[in-house]
Amino acid sequence: MSDIDFLYQDDNITMPNRSLKNFSLLISLSVLYAPLVILKYIDLVSKIRSSRDSEEVPINKRFAYRVDIFLSLHPYAKPLVLLVATLLLIALGGLALYGVTDDSLTDCLWLSWTFVADSGNHANAVGFGPKLVSVSISIGGMLVFAMMLGLVTDSISEKFDSLRKGRSEVIEQSHTLILGWSDKLGSLLNQIAIANESLGGGTIVVMAERDKEEMEADIAKMEFDLKGTAVICRSGSPLILADLKKVSVSKARAIVVLAEEGNADQSDARALRTVLSLTGVKEGLRGHIVVELSDLDNEVLVKLVGGDLVETVVAHDVIGRLMIQCARQPGLAQIWEDILGFENCEFYIKRWPKLDGMRFEDVLISFPDAIPCGIKVASHGGKIILNPDDCYVLQEGDEVIVIAEDDDTYAPAPLPKVRRGYLPKDFVVPKSPERILFCGWRRDIEDMIMVLDAFLAPGSELWMFNEVPEVDRERKLIDGGLDFSRLDNITLVHREGNAVIRRHLESLPLESFDSILILADESVEDSAIQADSRSLATLLLIRDIQAKRLPYREAMVSHVPGGAFSEGSWIGEMQQASDKSVIISEILDPRTKNLLSMSKISDYVLSNELVSMALAMVAEDRQINDVLEELFAEQGNEMQIRPSDLYLRDEEELNFFEIVLRARQRKEIVIGYRLEGAERAIINPTDKVSRRRWSPKDVFVVISEKE
Repeated sequence: MSDIDFLYQDDNITMPNRSLKNFSLLISLSVLYAPLVILKYIDLVSKIRSSRDSEEVPINKRFAYRVDIFLSLHPYAKPLVLLVATLLLIALGGLALYGVTDDSLTDCLWLSWTFVADSGNHANAVGFGPKLVSVSISIGGMLVFAMMLGLVTDSISEKFDSLRKGRSEVIEQSHTLILGWSDKLGSLLNQIAIANESLGGGTIVVMAERDKEEMEADIAKMEFDLKGTAVICRSGSPLILADLKKVSVSKARAIVVLAEEGNADQSDARALRTVLSLTGVKEGLRGHIVVELSDLDNEVLVKLVGGDLVETVVAHDVIGRLMIQCARQPGLAQIWEDILGFENCEFYIKRWPKLDGMRFEDVLISFPDAIPCGIKVASHGGKIILNPDDCYVLQEGDEVIVIAEDDDTYAPAPLPKVRRGYLPKDFVVPKSPERILFCGWRRDIEDMIMVLDAFLAPGSELWMFNEVPEVDRERKLIDGGLDFSRLDNITLVHREGNAVIRRHLESLPLESFDSILILADESVEDSAIQADSRSLATLLLIRDIQAKRLPYREAMVSHVPGGAFSEGSWIGEMQQASDKSVIISEILDPRTKNLLSMSKISDYVLSNELVSMALAMVAEDRQINDVLEELFAEQGNEMQIRPSDLYLRDEEELNFFEIVLRARQRKEIVIGYRLEGAERAIINPTDKVSRRRWSPKDVFVVISEKE
């Protein structure tokens, strides 16, 4: 029967060929109507069964459910269904055309395809049968085309929606990955961008549970120069491994986990779960993890889970210790800002083989563009030693810790000729009892009390002024871990009141305190603006009360950027009061910085900026965390401000290197100075060999052992 594929004249058509064409037409109609019959049958059977058993799920619903599951679970189900429908339409249309025309089956299948692809082709059909079939195929083709257009449109829309919402994969390596979103992000991005500037820029990927467009808009509002660094935002959860893989977590050189705003324990619990997710990445992590925690008590648990991969920065604890250091050393806040930020000089650790065998005393004057301040000892497993003995000899593998402008701006040079000389006088700076005031009740205040007790002289007093009832304070302090029997140097004095009510503050001897710390009260610390407004109001009230109680100096004229405050002015009176005592305000919002710096009535601490700087520094080099931990701790070394008469005689001219060597006789490392009348200290001065005459009112910034 191979002759069936040829076109015959009407008078030559045999009976078997006509039968085959009729059979083809019957098959196409049967297949077309079969689904309708089957669906009707299923619906009828479902109704009969549901009338017998009301709890049984109807067959039509189960069939619809299976179809829905198939289309949902298989990503290519919809295109596959469309392809099958198209092929079925072409096959049925070809069989129908074969039954009503004299063309061969091959030609009819091709003609059916042309009707599906272009509905206008049926205009040339002749006869009722061919016209009816061609119109039906064309209508089916239009439906198929509409379905295909819908699928393509949906696919393109989903792709663009995925790009817009930050669901696409990040193909990067050696990038910095930031997980989470907080008000510290702006300062953190700025610091990392500055650190990347010497490399020609870098890549920062931010993943948070926010809309990508919102994140990009908020970053654009920050209006700082990224200096060639690209910031890529992605929406996702750090608790989901698929989202972590989406941002190339295994190839990141550093991963920063930001603390959430709100409850400290909940924030640290989420940070812990994030670390668990990161340690569960199958590909492993190339970089280290820097975790910002809110509570010091949770640090041990996070380190236990993360192991050697994790470096922690406990924001609340860092700021508390900085506030205490800055209260005891006026002007130290600005120095910490300069050292923690990448804009000026910061810590770097590098190995210099040419220095092997050299004593540390000589290493101190070997760098014209850096200040050596410690050693990373290879023989002790990379232990960080700040301010080592002069007789320590560098061994093979030891690295030098320096303060420099950038990691490529310094190198050792031949030793200069430096006169060593002797100190004008050798005495220990006496420690006298102090009276300090805490305004507000801060979370982990018991830790600050213990640190303060380690710093102060015996007989000192710590006044605690807040709204917590006095009867409840001892219980709260004990619950927080404070052991009153271990307080050797300070006596607690309790006063109850509201720090933003003037009459409550007037009940305190404000003029008698050496230092006043205005704490971000735990009742409002979740809102940075509200906490700062409260701190600022307390600051102004305290300064005004002090100014009214202190005798006024007639000749006083104070200058600030943008103008001068003459004698008798309100700001002038408060500035006079600021010379009598040190006030440290815990500031959470960077926008409050300008208000305090303009008036110069507080040696402020900018909490979020300092924490962001510390996070960025540890993200760039995890070893720096050991350096910071020692400088913040109760024991070991710390930064201090010393008067010049400890190192200089009257009318004596010395260069910086000579002062450095003289300070070594006191086991101190001079890292900078602040000249008389200058607003800011100079850390790592560029000229270290030119002699100059120093003023008795100049001060030096040193790293020395805690007294």
